[in-house]
Amino acid sequence: MDDQLCFALYAATNAVVRAYRPLLAELGLTYPQYLVMLALWQDGTTPIHALAERLRLGSNAVTPLVDRLEAAGFATRARGADRRVVFVALTEVGIELEGKLLAAQQSVVCRTGLADRDLAELRRELRELTDRIAADGEVQESGSA
Repeated sequence: MDDQLCFALYAATNAVVRAYRPLLAELGLTYPQYLVMLALWQDGTTPIHALAERLRLGSNAVTPLVDRLEAAGFATRARGADRRVVFVALTEVGIELEGKLLAAQQSVVCRTGLADRDLAELRRELRELTDRIAADGEVQESGSA
């Protein structure tokens, strides 16, 4: 098991999520909700389907997260000119929450013990790994159709 990439990624992900959990709970967020908020802080008002793509999730997984963010007063939904498209936007409370989360983000970054350059390199390598595996899966899915 110790030689398996999947286990190393799984254990690292769990450690990061566990580090964030109590910090986010103080602000009324779960880790998946935090990821939605990160995307909205960065991208602004976004259609749910684009938000799902950004998070590499299905729309059916993002909708309940947005439901809870809306109920907490952090986000709102509105239909666009094309009534089939639902946009998610931050409320004032949701916008203000970003500043409160900076300390949590810095706390977790500090706990990694990684220098800025090493952290940037790790993120780059993980993005490239994700892209390669996703691209390979797309090739296999289209080849089996």
